[in-house]
Amino acid sequence: MADESIPPQRILLVTGLSGAGKTTALQVLEDLGWETIDNFPIRLLGGLLASEGGTVSDTPLAIGFDSRTRGFVPAEIIEMCKQFEAREDVEITALFIDCSSAELQRRYNETRRPHPMARGRPALDGIKAERELLEPLRRWADIVIDTTDYATNHLQQLVRERFAAHAEGNMTVTISSFGFARGMPPLADLLFDMRFLDNPHWVEGLREKTGLDRAVGDHISADPAFAPAFERIIELLHEVMPRYTAQGRSYLNIAFGCTGGRHRSVYSAERAAEALRKAGFSPTVIHRNLGSRPADPLERR
Repeated sequence: MADESIPPQRILLVTGLSGAGKTTALQVLEDLGWETIDNFPIRLLGGLLASEGGTVSDTPLAIGFDSRTRGFVPAEIIEMCKQFEAREDVEITALFIDCSSAELQRRYNETRRPHPMARGRPALDGIKAERELLEPLRRWADIVIDTTDYATNHLQQLVRERFAAHAEGNMTVTISSFGFARGMPPLADLLFDMRFLDNPHWVEGLREKTGLDRAVGDHISADPAFAPAFERIIELLHEVMPRYTAQGRSYLNIAFGCTGGRHRSVYSAERAAEALRKAGFSPTVIHRNLGSRPADPLERR
């Protein structure tokens, strides 16, 4: 029987599509104090772990692998990890970094690097082949992060939120804005749809502005529906956030969405962050689509 006073060896398996952000995730984990190994022959994982009941390292271990790794057979990897899951002295979590094929193709075209599975063919052919190969791992993974609409700093922030150790036990709160027409956010514990408000995109003089501009904020707050709805949202947050903290949650992601992610969601996210700061929280604010250009076809959706 394992000694319950000794925490299990924490292992994070990091995989995903080439170009999606695996290397970035591993670099952040290393900065957070994790031991990291990239392109590790995953079939040798057993040799890295002490025999059951042996010495367990206090330092968490992150192992990166993908289709380029020697002996890469997804079905065998999953079966091997299931055997480790039965051990009480090992805690294995799988993280899959995903990205749309179109965005991956754009990234490879920009860098002019060959896709590892293209083999002289167009990058898109290699992307499609790799996606099919890795699909079992994506379904099996505990955590999936889609970086399609994420800049590098957004992915870095998400990894820090998920895997940083906070000895003081404080809950890290992130408030984000996004546009439904540009894709759903990959991580959101609480999501508020602000598309019921009048859209500043269709107001002359406001289209090129954002929810950070006073004129846009004045327009949104003047909508009769904003004040009562936003008041209820803040009341809900004040009610549930202490309960999340009491349940031992380390991270809470709150998302506000509108059509394009530039006006209503941005303003609402900023107002919510202001209200939570007054309540004693220290939220981080991320505006995913703030830099996107105004686009009438998106706003008509």
